Amino acid sequence: MWLVPEEPGLADVIAGQRELLSRLRAVVEAKDAEVTALRAELAAARDRERRLELRLAELERRLAMDSSDSGTPSSKEPIGARERRRALRQESERERRKDRRRGGQPGHPGRGLARDPDPGERKDADPPAQCRRCGTAVIAGPPPGAHAGSVSYGPALNGAAILLTSYGNVPPERAANVMGMLLGVPVSAGWVDKASARLSRQLEKAGFEEAMCAALAAEPVLAADETPVNVLAPGTAPQPAGHEDEDPEDGGKRAPGAPHVLAVRTPGERLTWLQALGSRRKEDVTGGIPARFTGFLITDGYTAYQRLLSRLAGVQQCCQHVIRRCRAVTKLGPGGLQSWAADVISILREAHQAVEEARARGDTALDPEQLEKLRQRYDEAAAFGITHNRLRDWHDGNHPGYALGCWLQQYKEQVWLFTREFAVEWTSNSAERAVRGPKRHQAVSGYWHTLATLARWCRIRSYLDSAANHGLRALDAIRAALEGKPWLPPLPALA
Repeated sequence: MWLVPEEPGLADVIAGQRELLSRLRAVVEAKDAEVTALRAELAAARDRERRLELRLAELERRLAMDSSDSGTPSSKEPIGARERRRALRQESERERRKDRRRGGQPGHPGRGLARDPDPGERKDADPPAQCRRCGTAVIAGPPPGAHAGSVSYGPALNGAAILLTSYGNVPPERAANVMGMLLGVPVSAGWVDKASARLSRQLEKAGFEEAMCAALAAEPVLAADETPVNVLAPGTAPQPAGHEDEDPEDGGKRAPGAPHVLAVRTPGERLTWLQALGSRRKEDVTGGIPARFTGFLITDGYTAYQRLLSRLAGVQQCCQHVIRRCRAVTKLGPGGLQSWAADVISILREAHQAVEEARARGDTALDPEQLEKLRQRYDEAAAFGITHNRLRDWHDGNHPGYALGCWLQQYKEQVWLFTREFAVEWTSNSAERAVRGPKRHQAVSGYWHTLATLARWCRIRSYLDSAANHGLRALDAIRAALEGKPWLPPLPALA
């Protein structure tokens, strides 16, 4: 017997449609709620974007402010701000007003026919250059140390100008104002700048840098350090004498290559040689070490100096730099895990104390057993740092603790050189103190215009620092140089 399914009744159809309608209404309500939420989010995003645009506009306005439209001192201005203002001013001055007529403007003195020669004209004859009878010069020459120019000042004013700009870190314009107020002699900023240029030329003429290089090459130990500086374009080629500080033509862009100042100094600070480098490339830095130097070199961890190992007696890694790196790692945590870095600091300080005590006793070497124990503790601490930081996560490459431990192992012989060679200091502090000069000058003046002006500043500062450490007063050293007889580093005795 076959069963035929019954067709749904009208009531079932209506119930199904109502259920479908209810589901559709729920879907529509959910979509409406979602649209409302999206609209609210869009409105919030637009409001946030508007506030960010306003904040960006305010930040851009503040960044564009300088000493001309705010209380910002000129020493805090962005690099090139003064040059940009000058360029805009010159451009506006070149623009012709629409209502300006061609030709002479009202008030301009006209030129018409005049009597030639004018009966009221008077001319002054130049004084005779020499006596007609004996031929002796009538006009006396400048005294020793004075510049024979259209405006001539004595060695005291020249010395003041050079010391203010080289040691006082005062820009030429301010130096001229200070000299006028203190000494009662009005001088121009251009003359102040040319005073340094004249001294630099005299040092170059006398072979100061060649003598300094030869004297440093004969030293048994040297320390070296470098620091970045701000230098404006154009180019790196020296400009003609007297024009080194002319304004850059590109509106104040930085010179390419991250310029640096390299300081090479004797540990006792008798000789200081500052050099202007176009960059911190390895060949530039190593080229600043005297080519004939074969002694011990104290440096920081920069790997460029490792290129010199083939001709050097050895390299001492600055333990003060090592201590700074260890101190940074001890702050990383978690608590107590990086205490191995603090142990390295204690070990190095104990080693330095042991060397000082041995020197005081007149010994020339540490006790081998004492040195062995110190080095064993050092090796164990470095190995601990490597093991416990090898797999530790870090946002940028290896964990600093792991990198430091590997470095301590790789360069341990250079770290411990001062315990074997008592003539070698355990830090490069003497060279680090030498780079404080360019750092301070940059903090006050902001930058140098060209590498030529930076090289000039380094030459003068090297001369004055080294002469002072040999008992010569700065003013006497400047006077001697301007007279053509500068102090020169003592040359090494011939073997």
